[in-house]
Amino acid sequence: MADVILKPIGNFDLSVEAEVVTPDNFAGKTADEIGKVLVWQGPAEYPLIDFFTVEGNGGSSAEDTTIIIDGDIPRVKRIGQQMTAGKILIKGSAGMHVGSAMEGGEIIVEGDADSWVGMEMTGGSIHIKGNTKDHLGCAYRGSWKGMSGGRITVDGDAVSQVGGGLSGGEIIIAGSVKHFCGIRINGGLIVVKGNAFRTVGAEMTGGTIVIGGCIERFTPGFEMTDVESDLKFNDIECLGDYMKFTGDYAIPQKGKGTLYVSCDNNECL
Repeated sequence: MADVILKPIGNFDLSVEAEVVTPDNFAGKTADEIGKVLVWQGPAEYPLIDFFTVEGNGGSSAEDTTIIIDGDIPRVKRIGQQMTAGKILIKGSAGMHVGSAMEGGEIIVEGDADSWVGMEMTGGSIHIKGNTKDHLGCAYRGSWKGMSGGRITVDGDAVSQVGGGLSGGEIIIAGSVKHFCGIRINGGLIVVKGNAFRTVGAEMTGGTIVIGGCIERFTPGFEMTDVESDLKFNDIECLGDYMKFTGDYAIPQKGKGTLYVSCDNNECL
């Protein structure tokens, strides 16, 4: 496995569009060639070397290439976009669209990440060790075809529109979320270990959502069917007792999803 190390040095007053920073694009290139790869900042393109020092050569293939970004890059967008293999490790915070449309490989962000992480991803894994913002694993604006494969893990909190339009894959959030978690999902799995504010599972027609904390404002259109204990989805365990609901019956589609809600943290339901 070959390591390419990028250290941020440039002027990031304007956001940098860096979708070229993937193992697919770095494979087979020398450090000098990687430094000449062009990225957008505002209306112009600049070589990557204007923003990062580059150490190490790419591997013989994407699968054999690891990119290590050694520092915070909150103003750098689209790291790992459409990557198919290999690994990216960000030793700090990251900007918007980390792993958007990702097909394979692994991304780890040791800090926080901005919105649109894993947008419409189809495979691979993303691990955010801090918090993230809106639209995690979601469909892009104007579309309802969201994440369809792979796994996203967040050790902290997310905000709103988590997994919008999800049709496959898994999203696991150790913290809490806010509005419209799982809106219009038709497949896949969303697990939130913490709390959710409102509109969980609105207009869902398939898939599974688990809320381990409290839902402050429960979504109309769900019908309780059972109580189940110690849920397990592959290697994902949700211990405790859960009320099982189906819905959303507020929309006419025949397909319905499953919503599990912690009994202990939602005694008012």
